[in-house]
Amino acid sequence: MSETSLENAKSMSLIVTKGSLDWAYPPFILATTAAAMGLNVSMFFTFYGLNLLKKKLDLSITPLGNPGMAMPMMGGHMKMPNIMPMIPGMDGMATGMMKNLIKKKGIASIEELRDLAVEADVNMIACQMTMDMFEYDMKDLIEGPDLGGAATYIEDALKADINLFI
Repeated sequence: MSETSLENAKSMSLIVTKGSLDWAYPPFILATTAAAMGLNVSMFFTFYGLNLLKKKLDLSITPLGNPGMAMPMMGGHMKMPNIMPMIPGMDGMATGMMKNLIKKKGIASIEELRDLAVEADVNMIACQMTMDMFEYDMKDLIEGPDLGGAATYIEDALKADINLFI
């Protein structure tokens, strides 16, 4: 990226709506990368995305309805037939395979990426409405996130050069 184009992008906001293992990576990778590049980053965690701020993460993946999910196996990439995830235990098996692949490839864990985001002063906002709806308390979450609502996010988004919905 050229220096000129970087000058035009000084802030980024993300809406994080999904709380599964596979959907946790994009917002944290983008946020930590942008912060490392000097951008001010704000992440608004709402609905199931709020789970990513919980102190104890127990993330899994759901291959059901995800035809793009192909795991490297036996020298190729194997797609799971849509009927397979309906079998009891398949979500757990797919999650185990994904976690093993992440470890084997040396990819940072979500906990590590989340810690990096905190260290990089990424502004993390826990959605007040979601907190109320799911009956969470701030003590359920990691240290650092602020509490805010849609208006809080919109204030950040109005100032941001890059806005992403994940």
